[in-house]
Amino acid sequence: MSVETFSPSSSLISMTDSAIKYFESRLKNESGHLIRLSTKQSGCTGYAYVLDSVDAIQDGDEVVEINDNIKVAIAPNALELVRNTEIDYVKEGINGIVKFNNPNVVNECGCGESFSVT
Repeated sequence: MSVETFSPSSSLISMTDSAIKYFESRLKNESGHLIRLSTKQSGCTGYAYVLDSVDAIQDGDEVVEINDNIKVAIAPNALELVRNTEIDYVKEGINGIVKFNNPNVVNECGCGESFSVT
């Protein structure tokens, strides 16, 4: 008989290679050791993503280890909103932007600032 371990965070979020490179360079230059992903009520459609560099997780955070250099703490209020989200980093002209490919989103505002889920 084999025993399997259930890991609820394994499909919580993922990152593209370009996002991994971006966050590795960002963490190297900042005092924080973790990326914290949360959401806040904002905009015309409901929620906005919030990314912070932090030194420690907060109570209730779910931690996803992307690789040896990147750990993402996800706030309890964001868990169901971001489940299965892929975080990407793309260049648009001379600017770089973090994008969230979130399959739970059913509506986004025109400027991309906020989103809503089912």
